[in-house]
Amino acid sequence: MEKKTEDIIESSLNALAEDDSFLPDLRDESRQQAFKSLVSILSTPNHVNKSFLRIALENGTVVRVPAFRVQHNKTLGPYKGGIRFHESVNEDEVSNLAKLMTLKNALHEVPFGGAKGGVIINPREYTDKELNLICKKYVQYFSDILGTEKDIPAPDVGTGAREMDWMMAEYKTIHPGQPYRGSFTGKSVINGGSLGRRAATGKGVYFTFRYMMHNFIKENHPWMKDSDNRFARTAMEHYDRPLSIAIQGFGNVGSVAALQAYQCNYLQNKVVAVSDRNVTLYNSEGLDIPALIKYGKKHKGDLPVDDETLAEHEIKATVLNRDDLLEIEVDALFLAALEDQVHTGNMENIKARLIVEGANAPVTEDADQYLSDRGVLIVPDILANAGGVIVSYFEWMQGRETQFDTEDQIYDKLYDKMQETLDTILPQFFKDPFPLRQNCYIHSVTKLSTVLYRQGKLY
Repeated sequence: MEKKTEDIIESSLNALAEDDSFLPDLRDESRQQAFKSLVSILSTPNHVNKSFLRIALENGTVVRVPAFRVQHNKTLGPYKGGIRFHESVNEDEVSNLAKLMTLKNALHEVPFGGAKGGVIINPREYTDKELNLICKKYVQYFSDILGTEKDIPAPDVGTGAREMDWMMAEYKTIHPGQPYRGSFTGKSVINGGSLGRRAATGKGVYFTFRYMMHNFIKENHPWMKDSDNRFARTAMEHYDRPLSIAIQGFGNVGSVAALQAYQCNYLQNKVVAVSDRNVTLYNSEGLDIPALIKYGKKHKGDLPVDDETLAEHEIKATVLNRDDLLEIEVDALFLAALEDQVHTGNMENIKARLIVEGANAPVTEDADQYLSDRGVLIVPDILANAGGVIVSYFEWMQGRETQFDTEDQIYDKLYDKMQETLDTILPQFFKDPFPLRQNCYIHSVTKLSTVLYRQGKLY
């Protein structure tokens, strides 16, 4: 995954090298030197912060928990990115995710840089008191590099509003008298969080899909129907007809995206399959998404795992193995779980022609190339799952102004922001030979490179 981001950054710069409108003041040797500088700057983080948190468990033992905070780039503003609590998180993964945050913020014109944090634990194995201590220790160990104008963490896999509340409170204790509301985003509303933050990523993921497959094609139908672009052909093959959707992951992102699809009046779509860490549920006629969400709220987010439980809750579905979801015959596949889910081992069995990345980097480099070559339209993470950081930006601004928007106002602003990005990217994408991921990266790299040059950072 690390190599993938670096490769795409370098290939994006290579695509721009012959474009005279890109950094037009640079010529000949100075231009070559600037491009080498850009590859180096954008492919490596500014800082890698590591520590082992000393945690006293309730049973009396003391453990040392590995923790990271990678700060990639702050050209456009303070570092910004989530903190992940997961047993498989590692430095390379966190570093790659920090790069993705830099590019994502540049793509969506959000005035933040990119960062990411990780703690190597399975949060299910710790008590609430122990998790509270881990959160406090994380802030204590990294307090010098965090702050409203320095580095602003948010929730990620394994964390949520509760953890951000704990961390903000510890930051406030360590820095008395300093502004603290903007030190963390994704907090609870009572602690200065924004309405709509929890559902923002999932809503943004589905909005991206709906806007592209309905609004954009409807408006641009005259030229798209005659286009020989392979991705435009894929989009047109699925326009204005019933669409079946499978969603991997039924957490904050997947369940919200599923509900948006279930309630959508613009597209004729139905969610026929969903999965979580235990199981896949399938119904060719469409699943009862509200009933599954209701069940999950009472069972720690898990889906029903057997026929008896399904019958008890009057949910019609067939129980399949967890990984079966990826290979079900559907029109659209939403990936809202973890990294590297579609890879060389299963890419040839993927039947969906539309893939939407709700998670970060769920498709490996080889699988991305293989599927794109076959005309599969992949909506990348950098474009689709930016709802969280966009609303985090709104939360950060609300904390500074101490004026708070309603939930409807937040979603309206979110959709407007994402539509601006889509209207910028999609017209060029459906005319270019590049996959959508490459198109987005080129746009982000152009923005970052231009600002770095204007700031005198390339020489």
